Amino acid sequence: MVDTNAARPVRVRFAPSPTGDLHIGGIRTAQFNWMFARRYGGKFILRIEDTDQKRTKEASLNGILEGLRWAGLNWDEGPDIGGPYGPYIQSERIDLYQHWAVWLIDHDLAYRAYETSEELESMSKGHKGYDRRGRSLTREDWARLDAEGRPYVVRFKVPLTGETTFTDMVRGPITTRNDTLQDAIILKSDGWPTYHLAHIVDDHLMEISHVIRAEEWIPSTPLHTLIYGAFGWEMPQIAHVPVILAADSGGKISKRKHPEAAISYFWKNGYLPEAVTNYLCNVGWNYGLTDENGEEMQVFSKEDAAKIFDITRVTGSGTKFDMVKLTWLNGVYIRNMDALELAKHLRPVLEAAGFEVNLDVLLQVVPLIRERIKTLNEIVETAGFFFAEDFTTPSADALIPKKMNAAQTAEALQRARAIMAALTDASPHAAEEPLRVLAEEMGLKPGQLFGAIRVAVTGQAVSPPLFESIAIIGETTTLARMDRAIEALSESSVETR
Repeated sequence: MVDTNAARPVRVRFAPSPTGDLHIGGIRTAQFNWMFARRYGGKFILRIEDTDQKRTKEASLNGILEGLRWAGLNWDEGPDIGGPYGPYIQSERIDLYQHWAVWLIDHDLAYRAYETSEELESMSKGHKGYDRRGRSLTREDWARLDAEGRPYVVRFKVPLTGETTFTDMVRGPITTRNDTLQDAIILKSDGWPTYHLAHIVDDHLMEISHVIRAEEWIPSTPLHTLIYGAFGWEMPQIAHVPVILAADSGGKISKRKHPEAAISYFWKNGYLPEAVTNYLCNVGWNYGLTDENGEEMQVFSKEDAAKIFDITRVTGSGTKFDMVKLTWLNGVYIRNMDALELAKHLRPVLEAAGFEVNLDVLLQVVPLIRERIKTLNEIVETAGFFFAEDFTTPSADALIPKKMNAAQTAEALQRARAIMAALTDASPHAAEEPLRVLAEEMGLKPGQLFGAIRVAVTGQAVSPPLFESIAIIGETTTLARMDRAIEALSESSVETR
């Protein structure tokens, strides 16, 4: 049961670590938090957890902000916009964690541990973990060890008996025997906190009401429950969402093995954020509404999904990431997009590929290609020829249709060129009928003649509709490209294909 009572306003957070590209699973977790906040009229907070200084990468913070903005997951408080509970970067809150670690020590709920790395390694060989020897040290021992210059960590004192139970909003009650838990380090020897302490202090002070995070934290949650209890603080309601699985292996999708595991993959490869967030709604949760025909709705916005989002309906098991379905969905969004809006998305893709783009020409091209592309990047291969200033004439081998040779193809293009140059009607299909007559006169199939013209003018064996393409390219450019193709064929000795 999700408790959203007015006495504790809904406040959720997404708290990534800036250690690399934002993972698609991270975006899904952020999205679930965002939808939860929007469903209940709450706040969505962005907090950066950078206490792991060895793994923190400076550029990653910008990547996180860029990825969330691209996905439209706008936050209400965060490191860039501030808020009443800041700062929102953990490295700027170190004094807070040290204060609360000392508080736990002073209340005999945590202790200093001075073991060397060699001693810890020796303990680990027994596979039982830390043997709690630091619990027996007195404050006099601490003073002596401090005087010797021995560094120490702070460990939380886990109860040695009893059980700890927490209720997961996705999985229900989970109970763990306390004697299976370790006295975890909560403050490292350099004075920096571990996750176990830092996120609890932050969630409490930022008045977080619900925590939605990845299932990898389930084993640590009994410890977190105990730490909340030690402080006497109310623990947020908690939900652990399942991992996203790779389609090829069934294991967790990994940035090392799967490029699509990084959110940057999607904007670099021409996916629309609306399609990605739409798809992610169904990865571990299901929209669950049907259309007027009773069919399950596939296309909907994250805003619509937020209106009915129910964290208790999230599955407890992982879901495979289906790139085929996402790519199909991306194509649907492209087809449904307003022509001008789509042109604005396609223009930078073409310009990045080196084309100079005239928006008026692109607006003519859009109706021809919108049914043919499933990602924005496909515009380059599908329609780059419309904008090519330095059009490369195809090889003779590419120009010659099946069952024809170079001489036949050159003659067909010469006669077709003459017909097209003589036309006074500039409409797209004015040349089609006379060219069909030409094909019959030459004993060719229309597909052979049209295929030769298509390759000569577009450089591609497959293109948007030929005559509409020619009308957009224009007579001068079309005839010039045909001339160069005829010249290439005249120099060729390719036999009949």
